Amino acid sequence: MIKPYFIIEAANTHGGDFSYLLELIESFSKYEDGFGMKFQPFHPDKIATTDYPFYNLYQLLHFDKRQWKEVIEKVNETKDVWLDLFDSYGVEVLQENLGKVYGIKFQSSVLYNLEVFQELEILDLSLKKVILNVAAQPVKDIKEIVKRVENALKPAEILLEYGYQSYPTKLEDSGLSKLESVKLHFPNRIVFADHVDGESDDAIWLPVVTTALGVDIIEKHVMLPDKETKHDYFSSLTPDRFAEMVLKTTTYTKLKDKPFINEKEMNYLRNTIMIPILKKDKPVGSLINFQEDFEYRRTGRNGLNLKEIQELQKNFHILATNKNAGETILQEDYKRAVISTIIACRLKSTRLPKKALLPIGSISSVERCIKSCLEFKNVNHTILATSTLDEDGGLVNYTYRPSVIIHKGDPDDVIRRYLGIAEILRTDVIIRITADMPFVSNEIVEKALQAHFESGADYTVPRRVAVGTGAEIINTIALQKVKKYFISANYSEYMTWYFQNNPEHFRLNFFDLPETLIRDYRLTLDYPEDLEMFNKLQAYFDEQNLEFNIHKAFEYLDGHPEVNNLNSHLTLRYKTDAELINTLNKVTKIK
Repeated sequence: MIKPYFIIEAANTHGGDFSYLLELIESFSKYEDGFGMKFQPFHPDKIATTDYPFYNLYQLLHFDKRQWKEVIEKVNETKDVWLDLFDSYGVEVLQENLGKVYGIKFQSSVLYNLEVFQELEILDLSLKKVILNVAAQPVKDIKEIVKRVENALKPAEILLEYGYQSYPTKLEDSGLSKLESVKLHFPNRIVFADHVDGESDDAIWLPVVTTALGVDIIEKHVMLPDKETKHDYFSSLTPDRFAEMVLKTTTYTKLKDKPFINEKEMNYLRNTIMIPILKKDKPVGSLINFQEDFEYRRTGRNGLNLKEIQELQKNFHILATNKNAGETILQEDYKRAVISTIIACRLKSTRLPKKALLPIGSISSVERCIKSCLEFKNVNHTILATSTLDEDGGLVNYTYRPSVIIHKGDPDDVIRRYLGIAEILRTDVIIRITADMPFVSNEIVEKALQAHFESGADYTVPRRVAVGTGAEIINTIALQKVKKYFISANYSEYMTWYFQNNPEHFRLNFFDLPETLIRDYRLTLDYPEDLEMFNKLQAYFDEQNLEFNIHKAFEYLDGHPEVNNLNSHLTLRYKTDAELINTLNKVTKIK
């Protein structure tokens, strides 16, 4: 628990009356743990010369060593004893009572009294605290003083104090402006010596403010309420006023111990937070877009808040039930999505016959693709989706691992083929891959999948990506919707067009990858030049004994332009064939 420490400053309110001092000590005896009491033992001939204006006053205020011994022993029964040292006499008092003194203080005016410091060097102060008042000392001098005192006295701790006596000190001169700089330049704990008018409200509240701002110890002058005192009364508090100051300071300081969010605060938020309410019907298997699908209202109905819903979708959850407009979202409305990677593959290629079976390194191209896909995280199933034709039958021997599902479907309608296995496996979200992508990147697909769920999209694809390294993310219900409009999807090997050509029917999400994951390299297999380039790239990984990594691949190609140039001149037909593009724009448009 954060707890302020208080130094009760007796100073010279006793006026040289020893009985007054003893009564003052008794009136503050109830303060024990977390309190100290400080005294000023000095000798008139050690602190000043006879021509000094206050020399006679110093004579009046002087107590002998026997009296100081009695004071120190009495105070030590209940609290820590502190001594303000001004001269060699104070050092002698300290030496004779060393075991019962907790700490010592030097006023700013004493910091260069080398006589005092030299006499202190012979004492073992390794268990003592030392307070250095730094009033009127610039930061650079404070640093020198701290270092000097550390080297000379080797105390347990050095504390820095600001504040000075101006009989009384005005509020604006209290030194509050020093706190930020002292904390900035020094790691030491800080003491605030408060000397404002003891009868003012500021005398109570200034300690509260300073402890709230980071002061560790409050030093406060005190006096008796019913006995006249001629000295140091300007900023002193009576026992009752001191008790009020301690109570308020302690109460406010304890507030720092409170938790960042308390239960009442949490209840307030629970009772007033604006809950997302659906603006439109949302079918099972869909994701929610937080900007477009919700309106936000305070309501008496149960419902998850936005942050809770976002967290569910961020963790790959999807609607498990149909939801109607006007309803809130409950925890049970979501389920963990079934995510399947579906790799479309046939052996009908004419430009590079049976390209899926051609070797890249030690395994076939299609197996290299499957191997890359098996690295995807948060995926339930990996499927090689081929046709029912005999010419594709041999692919059953190229699934790389037994866990990979082989699915035979419609030879020409790829959407039908995808849905055939997706519906059997109750897949909610599809990662669409084609087998001519042997170096598809797990890192890129992971980012695509995250972007898909967080955006609440039907279809997600990177805005810029090296050909063959990314993937499309598609909700199964979105693909089912496409199928309703296109009973026979004759161009569905170009599945992309059915979504990107119909933005008014699907929520499309084009997201940006980090620049480190973007290049203009061609990493798709269509031509002999592609195969040659891939084998050069794979040879690098084999020689270095590395598993495929998109960053390492880019690093290699960046440094070997001659390898990139093997296929960089080749183009994608669906991006350059004007007749095909025109046809696709027509036949994939929902009328």
